[in-house]
Amino acid sequence: MRKEEKQEIVQSLTEQIKEYGNFYITDTADLSVAKINTIRRKFFENGISIQVAKNTLIRKAMEGAGLDSTEFDGVLKGSSTIIFTTVANAPAKLIKELRRSGEKPLLKGAYIDSAVFVGDAQLDALATLKSKEELVGDIIGLLQSPAKNVISGLKSGGAKIAGLVKTLQERG
Repeated sequence: MRKEEKQEIVQSLTEQIKEYGNFYITDTADLSVAKINTIRRKFFENGISIQVAKNTLIRKAMEGAGLDSTEFDGVLKGSSTIIFTTVANAPAKLIKELRRSGEKPLLKGAYIDSAVFVGDAQLDALATLKSKEELVGDIIGLLQSPAKNVISGLKSGGAKIAGLVKTLQERG
């Protein structure tokens, strides 16, 4: 590979790291072409970008994006596939689904909203992370709950008061 090609790949990876904000590094070595194509198709269907790249180019792209690549030094060995996503937990869920039919892809590491996850043992933690949309939905639900309680209390209280007034009118 020529130097210019390497620079183009590093620049492309850097732009994707900045654009998506979240990425996973996985090991897909020793998989058949059919299995790799299935993995790529599933990621594409879920709006997730996937690309195979050399470890040195991934490291340079991370540094170009202003990230500290030293935490990934232990995992940037062998064959690496980098996965870019805007929804932090989507690739982890997809990897878990794909692992039902085989032992790969293996999670080497992930960078999610400035947090670094290293090792395949982190897959369950990443899969249970809530996405930004889920967190916003939870917060809105929590904020609406007290308001609904106050409104229903006022409605039921108003009915009680109206009933008391009507009873007092009938007596008096």
